[in-house]
Amino acid sequence: MPVQHIFVLMLENRAFDHMLGFSVITGQDAETGESTRVNGLTGSESNVFNGSTYTVSKGADLVMTVDPGHEFTSVLEQLCGNMASYPPGGAYPAIDNSGFVASYAASGGSAAPGEVLKCFASAQLPVLTALAQEFAVCDSWHASMPGPTWPNRMFAHAGSSGGLDHSPKTEEIVLWETIGGFQFKSGTIFDALKKKGVSYRLYAGDDFPMVTALKGISLFDIHHYSEFAADLGQAKFPYGYVFIEPSYDVLNEYRNSTSQHPLTDITLGEGLIKETYEAIRNSALWDTSVLIITWDEHGGFYDHVTPPPAVAPGDSQPKGKNNQFGFTFEQYGPRVPAVVASPLIPKNTIDHRLYDHASIPATIKALFGAGPLTARDRQANDLIRLLSLQTARQDTPTILPSPAAAAAHPVMSMAVRDLNTVEASRPEETVDQGTLPVIINSALRQDLEMSPEQRAQILKRVESLKTREQAREYLAEVQTKVRARRAARDPRQTG
Repeated sequence: MPVQHIFVLMLENRAFDHMLGFSVITGQDAETGESTRVNGLTGSESNVFNGSTYTVSKGADLVMTVDPGHEFTSVLEQLCGNMASYPPGGAYPAIDNSGFVASYAASGGSAAPGEVLKCFASAQLPVLTALAQEFAVCDSWHASMPGPTWPNRMFAHAGSSGGLDHSPKTEEIVLWETIGGFQFKSGTIFDALKKKGVSYRLYAGDDFPMVTALKGISLFDIHHYSEFAADLGQAKFPYGYVFIEPSYDVLNEYRNSTSQHPLTDITLGEGLIKETYEAIRNSALWDTSVLIITWDEHGGFYDHVTPPPAVAPGDSQPKGKNNQFGFTFEQYGPRVPAVVASPLIPKNTIDHRLYDHASIPATIKALFGAGPLTARDRQANDLIRLLSLQTARQDTPTILPSPAAAAAHPVMSMAVRDLNTVEASRPEETVDQGTLPVIINSALRQDLEMSPEQRAQILKRVESLKTREQAREYLAEVQTKVRARRAARDPRQTG
């Protein structure tokens, strides 16, 4: 197998139709070799809400003013309609994709409920569109479960969420740390890679990437994204697996985030995609590399495809300790965009085969023999079959188009915010919202690693956090210590 390096960039909260539904990309079927087109929109797809019909349209806003709901109950309404209910431990209700507009209105979008059906034109996403046309676009890649960010990201790392079916609260993460961190029955892909002697590298756009919340990940495993291109240019890059997280800027409503969260300018994420691809493409590693770009979940945006049933990971039970809704994990979530780039992939490839985030550990197993970890990644399709060329293409672009609204500075060199110098938005609101507790979990694990003798005091401090401003104060303190510790090891690690 000529591939030696797998790179994964996972962004946030966008549905396939929302990003590529109007792209009208045509190409060659990855499985049959026949001419085909992306499974996108006709333009007639709609939802009815309060007696009015809202239809999908081209020309989404680069920045949303309201974050669509994407917790378990919100996705349930989006997929199954108003008044849908999930019986704990039972079958997921029938899906008709009728509740996206109603859910968005309930999330704060009642002034313009049709916004959640707006989709991007190709000209708005020139970077993503160019990669999709140049390499392989997967139009049946689903979120691993119909719910929020963190459980879905866990599937990329462990082929499971360990039974977690919701965004955790601060008291939950403190409880996890009293037993040494969030545990997976079979460990994570990083554990499996270590056993096989395969090294990995983690890059982050800020100081608190979500992957640090996993048991076994050290703060010294995390490298700032600004180092990425230079590292690839070194004489030796020994890492078989590289996972890249964007910046989040959670305390500032994601405004400067490169994650493509709905509340940030999507072109910042386009810049991150462009720079990531170009750094790999223009390195000596390109001919033996594959880059996987995907999004953790659909973020509440409309997608017309009915998510199919899924194989449960088999490592947890409904109504278990991490299971708020009694979810069985026998149902995929909505589609998310996914593009796979490698010089071993024929140009204009369209892959209709079923994937989810467990396809990432499945691909790692196929290449390095690490795993499987659960029943989900054991049966998941891997991406190795896309790499069908015997020799690397020589016609792959060295430079991608610029984002539709080019950033003033390269995303790769953007400074990480100093949390001592900023104020939290909505400072008095509860800390238990969305991904903020997971960011706190990342900081907590790094804090415990740096000061193990203060374990009891640190856990008590985090347990006491009630507001977003209190969270900012704690994160700022940990950020200062983390930066000092990393700078002592490597002067580049100053942020």
